[in-house]
Amino acid sequence: MSDLVPLTGEPLALDLVNTRPAAGDLLATPADLRAWWVLEADRLAEAVPREVTDADLAAVRAVRDHAARALDRVRRADPPSAADLAALNEAQRAAPAIDELAWDGSAVAVTRRREGSPGRRLAACLAEAAAALLADPAVTAIRECEADDCVMLFLAAHPRRRWCSASRCGNRVRVARHYQRHRAG
Repeated sequence: MSDLVPLTGEPLALDLVNTRPAAGDLLATPADLRAWWVLEADRLAEAVPREVTDADLAAVRAVRDHAARALDRVRRADPPSAADLAALNEAQRAAPAIDELAWDGSAVAVTRRREGSPGRRLAACLAEAAAALLADPAVTAIRECEADDCVMLFLAAHPRRRWCSASRCGNRVRVARHYQRHRAG
């Protein structure tokens, strides 16, 4: 992964889209995907594999690209393209989840499982997260960071939130304003 630290803590689909900051791609290699997967592991049902392949990376990046385009349109109240929705549906179909039933000795236990390679399973999970966010009425509250050099998206829980991260962009903007005020005076 580059020197940039991924922005995490937004809805999972936004965390995925935010792996494309203005300064490059945080999912450029299979190792980058694995590092991001480790960061998001507590939010994902899919265990982080030892090795991530180029095919795994391609599956996840395809979901990211389709989710980014669909979210960009839907958050602006425009219809998403049929191709983006079809691609997200296909990613989910490539590794459908089932609730597998088993008797544990005293009760029926349910375990959610997917078939397929680790990357296809992750891509399906991320496509489901994108589908849930696209269908959520809160999607219209997604905003782009107001910092000049930032393209990150966030779900505004507060109407006055302006930056993807107060400690990243917010602090940088405040420091720049302070510098401008004191330099001008």
